[in-house]
Amino acid sequence: MPHVVIIGCGFGGLAAARELANAGADVRITMIDRSNHHLFQPLLYQVATAGLSAPAISAPIRAILAQQRNLTTLMAAVTGIDPVGKTVTLEDDSTIAYDHLIVAAGSTHSYFGRDEWSALAPGLKTLEDAFEIRKRILMAFEHAERESDARRRQEWLTFTVIGGGATGVEMAGTLVEIARHTLSGEFRNIDPHSARVVLLEGSDRILGAYPPDLSEKAREQLQKLGVDVRTGSRVVHIDETCVRYANFDGEQTLATRTVIWSAGVAASPLGKTLGVELDRAGRVPVSAELNIVGHDDIYVIGDLAAAQSDGKPVPGVSPAAKQMGRVAARNIKHRMAGRAPESFVYQDYGSLATIGRKAAIAMVGKFKFSGYPAWLFWLFVHVYFLIGFRNRMMVMVDWAWAYFTFKRSARVISATMPEDPRQASKEAAQ
Repeated sequence: MPHVVIIGCGFGGLAAARELANAGADVRITMIDRSNHHLFQPLLYQVATAGLSAPAISAPIRAILAQQRNLTTLMAAVTGIDPVGKTVTLEDDSTIAYDHLIVAAGSTHSYFGRDEWSALAPGLKTLEDAFEIRKRILMAFEHAERESDARRRQEWLTFTVIGGGATGVEMAGTLVEIARHTLSGEFRNIDPHSARVVLLEGSDRILGAYPPDLSEKAREQLQKLGVDVRTGSRVVHIDETCVRYANFDGEQTLATRTVIWSAGVAASPLGKTLGVELDRAGRVPVSAELNIVGHDDIYVIGDLAAAQSDGKPVPGVSPAAKQMGRVAARNIKHRMAGRAPESFVYQDYGSLATIGRKAAIAMVGKFKFSGYPAWLFWLFVHVYFLIGFRNRMMVMVDWAWAYFTFKRSARVISATMPEDPRQASKEAAQ
C-alpha cells in the first residue's frame, strides 16, 4: 500500500490530507507536525493582542482528522529529507520511509541577517510567539504604572511595529484600540491613552501587495486611529531601549521598549535538505505539477514553494496553500492510477486586511472597497473559514463582546514579578 507522508498541518497540509481521505484503503498517510494543533494564522494577532484565546483559533490535529481512518498523526520535528533514499528524519534520528512526500513546512521570521534582533523584537508565527508578544504588551503598561521617571515611562508607553504588511498593520491598529479603549480607567499613575504606536516600513508605502489607492486608504485609516505611520524608514539597530532607523533625513532614534517584528518572512530551513537550488527567499522552485526537479514523488506546497501560475508568482497566502494542497494530493492519486498529473492554476479570490475597528481594505477581483463595509466583509470571511463550529461560536461571542464593551477577554498572562529582582538579574547573568 503506498505510503504518503505530509510534513506540516497548516492550511496546505490539512487540505492535502482531506483530499486524500477518499483514497480510503488505497493509501496510507502519516501527518507529521511539530505541534499538536492546526492554527488559523490570519487571526493569530488577535491572540497576541488579547482579543481571542488560543482555542478560538486552533484545534488539535488528532481531533480534526480523527475520522480519517487511513491517516496516522505524529507530533515530531522533521530535521532532514533524503530524496534518494525516500525517507524523512525526525528529531530523535528515527526515519520514516515514504512513497510520496508532501512538504508543507511553511515559513519563519527573517531578520535579514540580524538574527540577534529576534530576542528584542519577536515575530508572530506560532501560539508561543503570540503569548510572548501579549505578555510584553501588557507588561509594558504594568512597568509604566510603576515608573516615576517621565522619560522612561514614555519609553514603556511607546510601542513600535516594524513592517507595514498585513500583520504589522493589523497589530498597530489593534494596539491603539487597547491603549485608548480597553485599558481606559484601569490605571492610576498613567493614562493609557497617552501611549504611542509607531509603524515603521522600509518601502514608500504600507501594504505594498495592494494597489496604491488601497494602500493610501489604509494609511489614512491607520492615522485616523492614531497610529504614527513612518514609511521609507529602514531599521538599522534595535536594543532594549530604542530602535534606530534611516530615512531621507538620515538616521533617527526612537525611544521604545516594546518592539514587534513583522518585516520579513523566510521559508522553512527544511527546504535546504531537498538538494535543490533555492530562490533568494529560501523557497523551493517547483514544477507546474508542484514537484521538485528530478523527483516526481516529492511535492512542495504553501509558503515553502516558489510556484508559478499563468506566469506569475503564487502569493504566500492561505487560499493558495489550500489549493496547492488539494492539487498535490490529486496528483498523487493520478500517479497511483497511472493518469497524467494536473497543473496547478491559482484561483485568486481576493485580498483582505483589517486595520482596526470599522476599518479595513478589500480587493475582490476588480472590485475594491474600504472602511466599514470592508471590515464587515473581513469579519464574515474569517469566521466562515475557521475550523469547527465551536471555534466560530467562540470568535463571534468574543468579537461581539469586544465590539460593544471595548474589552478584551484574554488578558491573563503567566508573567510574574520576581520576589527579588536583583537576584533574578544575577541568575540571568550567570
